[in-house]
Amino acid sequence: MIKLYTQHHGGQAWLEQQRGKRPHFACILGFTATGLHPGISAAGATPQDRQYTAIADAEFLINGPHPTPAFPLPPLEVGASPVLITRAVVAGLGVPLSLFNAGLPQPPAVPAIDLRGQSAACVATGAALPLETVRHLLDQGMAWGARLGSSDHPLWIGECVVGGTTTALAVLMGLGIAAEGKINSSHPHCNHGQKEQIVQQGLAIAALGPDPDPLAVLAAVGDPMQCVAAGMAIAASRSGGVLLAGGTQMLAVYALAQAIAPTHHLPWNPERIVVGTTRWVAEDPSGDTVGLAHAIGPVPLLATQLNFTHAKTPTLRAYEQGYVKEGVGAGGAAIAATLYGQWDNETLVAAIDAIAHRERTKS
Repeated sequence: MIKLYTQHHGGQAWLEQQRGKRPHFACILGFTATGLHPGISAAGATPQDRQYTAIADAEFLINGPHPTPAFPLPPLEVGASPVLITRAVVAGLGVPLSLFNAGLPQPPAVPAIDLRGQSAACVATGAALPLETVRHLLDQGMAWGARLGSSDHPLWIGECVVGGTTTALAVLMGLGIAAEGKINSSHPHCNHGQKEQIVQQGLAIAALGPDPDPLAVLAAVGDPMQCVAAGMAIAASRSGGVLLAGGTQMLAVYALAQAIAPTHHLPWNPERIVVGTTRWVAEDPSGDTVGLAHAIGPVPLLATQLNFTHAKTPTLRAYEQGYVKEGVGAGGAAIAATLYGQWDNETLVAAIDAIAHRERTKS
């Protein structure tokens, strides 16, 4: 149920160390105006829908299917929100969950730790976040990473940021990593041209120069989740295992941690960190996730082999056609179901199908 794609020896050692340990799931919510570009993301059918995707996902993650949610899950053109996967695992295994508001247009309707950040401006502006906000959110992430990190309970770090694969591309390119054509998206075929045009515009305006401070890169073209997640991973790695639960976005977070730690003299243990996603991301033919991981450095990339071919819910079967793929820590949740819950594919799919059925028939 779990396949290693890079750094096999280190990844296998990490899996053996974490097997049977109950993880703590930290889900970081953020917003970037980049997600409002028409067609930039499939995580919400319209730009208006996408303003509320993270807030709706947070509510569902905490409450599950509810007859009168404050923010219903936004309609997707095809497929179902990946929060169904994460909710099924968190609820089914009783995994502890901490929700963080790193910077949203409005707070979620469920309890969340407010990190007093702010939403990011569009990447194309070259001025996404004030530098003082980046520093503040990095500090907040490190404080919470130190608090939640544990040798007995690995920390799973997930996210919900619509438009986040574009900010990931921007940060990677700002750090000098050749990420063009390698990233993924929620579309079945990644819209590389649109993303790269937006990113190139922002980087040209920012004029970062060679070997920029990674915090300056974040301020120019990043999003609030990235600041928090990088700090959280650095600090949590000092005491225990860390799984960055996502694809392109969490590879960018790893690259940021890898740049921030030496630049700002922050001790960390990178060998305790892996990136975990879904096979729909790892094997996406319209991106190159494995190549991107190699370009970033010695990071183990692993993925759940969750398969929806025989799911009862048609919107889940759409994942097998390349729709949605990942989000809200779904890949990491499925990996936790295997490592901690010892669920096989049939058990996992049944749990997700049950959540999907309750959401579809709620009254």
